[in-house]
Amino acid sequence: MNILLLGSGGREHALAWKLSQSPRVTTLYAAPGNPGIAQCATLVTLDATDHAAVTAFCAEKDVDLVVVGPEAPLVDGLADSLRAAGLAVFGPDKAPAQLEGSKGFTKNLCDRAAIPTAAYVRTTSLEQARAELTKFGLPVVIKADGLAAGKGVIIAETAGEADAALVDMFGGGFGAAGAEVVLEEFMTGEEASFFALTDGKAIVAFGSAQDHKRVGDGDTGPNTGGMGAYSPARVLTPALEAEVMDRIIRPTVNTLAAEGTPYSGVLYAGLMLTAEGPKLIEYNARFGDPECQVLMMRLQDDLAALLLAVATGTLADHGPVTMSDNCALTVVMAAKGYPGTPEKGGAIGGIEMVSGPQVQIFHAGTALKDGALVANGGRVLNVTATGSSIGEAQARAYEAVDGLSFPTGFCRRDIGWREVARERQG
Repeated sequence: MNILLLGSGGREHALAWKLSQSPRVTTLYAAPGNPGIAQCATLVTLDATDHAAVTAFCAEKDVDLVVVGPEAPLVDGLADSLRAAGLAVFGPDKAPAQLEGSKGFTKNLCDRAAIPTAAYVRTTSLEQARAELTKFGLPVVIKADGLAAGKGVIIAETAGEADAALVDMFGGGFGAAGAEVVLEEFMTGEEASFFALTDGKAIVAFGSAQDHKRVGDGDTGPNTGGMGAYSPARVLTPALEAEVMDRIIRPTVNTLAAEGTPYSGVLYAGLMLTAEGPKLIEYNARFGDPECQVLMMRLQDDLAALLLAVATGTLADHGPVTMSDNCALTVVMAAKGYPGTPEKGGAIGGIEMVSGPQVQIFHAGTALKDGALVANGGRVLNVTATGSSIGEAQARAYEAVDGLSFPTGFCRRDIGWREVARERQG
């Protein structure tokens, strides 16, 4: 079959890498892609915001499945337009994609479906937010309601920090995403991510991971889109995963279906493992980045067949997803200046020398300049490795990092530190 993959980051390179291994795939197209994706797909020029152009391309090339990588096109309703044209799409329609597009939408759904989550208030003005803030203790979590590239969440430790965050959000610091702001109680516990595939009826688990959001070692500095991840997250035990499915994932899918807006795609639940049990922090309507990279390294099933089953409503016929018993860990190499203004144009070398069966380098923000690979974004490379333990995967990933030439890049040196410490303790 012919597949069109939309997106250009490390997540999409991992998806393209896995899709290209499927014997079912005749031609894999990617738009706009990146130099890494170009090694396993045919790059095409398409604007995902031009629904008519994407639809016309699919008709011209006899595309059997469209895989939407990033969240913005989903929140924009691209899947609706493609489905209206009779195309199979992996990714939710606009209405259920509000699970990621609006923090307030998700919070309201949690109320209706009795899903455990942090106490919250939705606010629409600076004055209202300041008044509501007095009802929360410190620290307090302040979230821009809309899409903010993973950076619209502030954990304010003091009243001054909280007020500054509100002024920034309502003052346009996050654009339209900050027109509404959600205030949340601060939850205590360890964070983990759980993934599930659903076609709106059937639900299958798709593994767990833990991300590292802060830019610096020891979880210091500002939040980023993610500086690394590993899978599985063993802190999310089989018993806890069953609880997440029963109390969070299944009520979400069933409620949306009952309300006439069925969710089809991957549900990425960000969780806090509290003393009272798992609670939902937020939902994403697509695979995480960089969580997708470690999940694809462990996936043993035919990804193309799996995504097609979701898109065509036949997931119940597929059975459980098979993941390798091996662990996977990815280290994000970012350009100096990230998460602020990254330094572009830095030369990158040595990828072929460090790649192998247990190490994959997924391109994120890269470009070709006069035939040479250079940095072209904030998060540039995802150095991803497998091993029999998180510690082994970590050692292998950092060995590959040290074998690369990327003078204007940097990375955290402690990805996976929690799990490595637990492994050492036995």
